Amino acid sequence: MNETLTVNELFFSIQGEGDRAGWPCIFIRLSFCNLRCAWCDSEYTFYEGREMSIDEVMDAVSGYPCKLVEVTGGEPLAQAGAFPLMTRLCDAGYEVMLETSGSLDIGQVDPRVRRIMDLKCPGSGMVSRNRMANLSLLTKTDELKFVITDRLDYEWAKEIVLREKLPERCPVLFSPVWGKIEFQELAEWILDDGLPVRFQLQLHKFIWDPNARGV
Repeated sequence: MNETLTVNELFFSIQGEGDRAGWPCIFIRLSFCNLRCAWCDSEYTFYEGREMSIDEVMDAVSGYPCKLVEVTGGEPLAQAGAFPLMTRLCDAGYEVMLETSGSLDIGQVDPRVRRIMDLKCPGSGMVSRNRMANLSLLTKTDELKFVITDRLDYEWAKEIVLREKLPERCPVLFSPVWGKIEFQELAEWILDDGLPVRFQLQLHKFIWDPNARGV
């Protein structure tokens, strides 16, 4: 049976974050999310979308001159069809990334997929929804991201990074919430503490309007 998905948008753009930042990338943005982060920049995914079969998604992806694909949301793992979709993409020779909140089990994701997992800080309002058991599943091919709103978020994230020795497990990213914290401020906190994490900005928000969709 060919499973279906609710797809919010499917587009070709520049990867704005993480280890593949700057590279052309096909984005498959799935609808729905089980969280409601205070700083969410994709609330339109909560309810909007159209039904597509996995075959239809694969056909759409094949129309772009690119082999790098990110499955994102919303929360993509909220849809059961995301798992076979990622496997189909890997089987077809794509380099596949998954952007997930980390509130759901990542253990069933195809091991060929690069899992980019958030750990929600207090400023998100969703810290209680973190699935901490996911941390033990992360490997060198994954990435762990903390989205930072303020100093409280930074100190919370720093404590977990050091306590769990997370940089030994996978690359760790600290990303400022757009419009909520000065970029320089976060960068200087990282430098002052000599924290072994990667400071990152959302590159696509500098290229296009920060509120633009489909980029």
